[in-house]
Amino acid sequence: MRTSIRKLITPQLKHLQQTTPSASLVMTPALEATFPSPLPTLSLTSSTTQSQLLAFLKINLKSPITPETLLQFLKNKLHYHPKFTHLDFYIFQWASTIDSYRHDHHTYEWMIKTLAVTDRFDALRVVLLDIMPSNPCPCSDGIFCCPRIEPIFRFAINSYCRVGRLDDALFLFDTMRKLIDGRPSIAVYNILIHGFVKNGQHDKALPLYDQLILDRVSPDVFTFNILISSYCKSSRFGLALELFKEMRAKNCEPNVVTFNTLIKGFFKERKFEEGIAMAYEMIELGCQISSVTCEILVNGLCKVGRSLRAYDLLIDFSRKGVLPDDLDCSDLVEKLCCDSNTSRALEIVEEMWKTRKGPGIVVCITLVEGLRKDGNIDDALRLVDRMLNAGLLLDIVTFNCLLQDACHSRRTAEADRLRLLASRKGLDADIVTYNILVSGYAREGKTKEGEHLIEEMLDKDYIADIASYNSLIDGLQSRRNFACPGKIFGQR
Repeated sequence: MRTSIRKLITPQLKHLQQTTPSASLVMTPALEATFPSPLPTLSLTSSTTQSQLLAFLKINLKSPITPETLLQFLKNKLHYHPKFTHLDFYIFQWASTIDSYRHDHHTYEWMIKTLAVTDRFDALRVVLLDIMPSNPCPCSDGIFCCPRIEPIFRFAINSYCRVGRLDDALFLFDTMRKLIDGRPSIAVYNILIHGFVKNGQHDKALPLYDQLILDRVSPDVFTFNILISSYCKSSRFGLALELFKEMRAKNCEPNVVTFNTLIKGFFKERKFEEGIAMAYEMIELGCQISSVTCEILVNGLCKVGRSLRAYDLLIDFSRKGVLPDDLDCSDLVEKLCCDSNTSRALEIVEEMWKTRKGPGIVVCITLVEGLRKDGNIDDALRLVDRMLNAGLLLDIVTFNCLLQDACHSRRTAEADRLRLLASRKGLDADIVTYNILVSGYAREGKTKEGEHLIEEMLDKDYIADIASYNSLIDGLQSRRNFACPGKIFGQR
């Protein structure tokens, strides 16, 4: 065993030596044609590296070598070694030259995935096109091929598509077709079609679709979704609709992605009612409308000034019980408020309360500001009351502005009640809050309530000096003569 290792590894390492002082390692001449990329530079001398690697192999790779022992060595020993981890491909390649050893699909799969995720695509090509066909998995000894060939090639093809090496991906696909039993699965076709579409080569994706039809491989919803999306992005929406019809003719049920893509395409073509009709077709087919569906509809309508149509649509969805729980209507609420349609914005928020999640804090703040702007203080106060009971806390600035509006409309007591409720829920009043409420009570001549707030301010050290205190007291006294509570201040 040790002699075998030395005979096979040592000559290879000697040829890897580079004559430069840094002792960088390069490929042997025999391998340059298939894998021209050099190894990473090593900090040690070549002779030292050779002896260390041989010692490392002798200790950790015991005889006889089997696929199980080699895989454990590669995964648990070599993979974490700081100096030799980059030599995994060479150890793998060396093992394939041993007469008594054969790689199986476990070692092939691990090596191929490792090379792919580390972007060593030239070495990956050597394994897939040279080592693997000439040294097939023992599973292939019968009349059937190894069942893991397609999954292994599928992972590699996807990796090549990921980096835009589409010609290599196609070449691997053709090689895989010769090695497997039967036809490729639709998943492999989808990877290739998506790879070409993602790289803007729609016209090269179409022949793959034609090929899978000739191969009698049934396209699935992902196949159609990829091509429909590509047609829409390339401004060929008519062809997207034709493909959608073909999809239905082949009894392939569209999903929410299919409908969202087509709705977006209709809106891009400014065919808004057709897009809305597509949404209702989703409902009729029992396909659940998603928050993305609603965002496409609402944002598309709002952009062209049809916020009321978007409002009608969401209200109808809510009444049909198909409004998504995670829907965010902040854009529509903001648009309605800007158009002075706060009553409809309030209805949208009320419908959102019926969903499992309820409205978000941003939607509520937007509506509070819209109601304040329209002078609708009653609804604003009711909304904040409901928010606080639901655990939604306003920011202190918005909260103070609402309290000030309430005080100006002589509803200071109600504003003070909200202050107490907010305090219990975790929103503490600041000095501005107290000043607003004291001024409100002063305007209404409610000096006793004002004095009580001043005492709270003193307890919280919100009154910094006697001048500030006297200013508040003067404000209360100006509305009604009462005994100056200077004694209270003196007692403090």
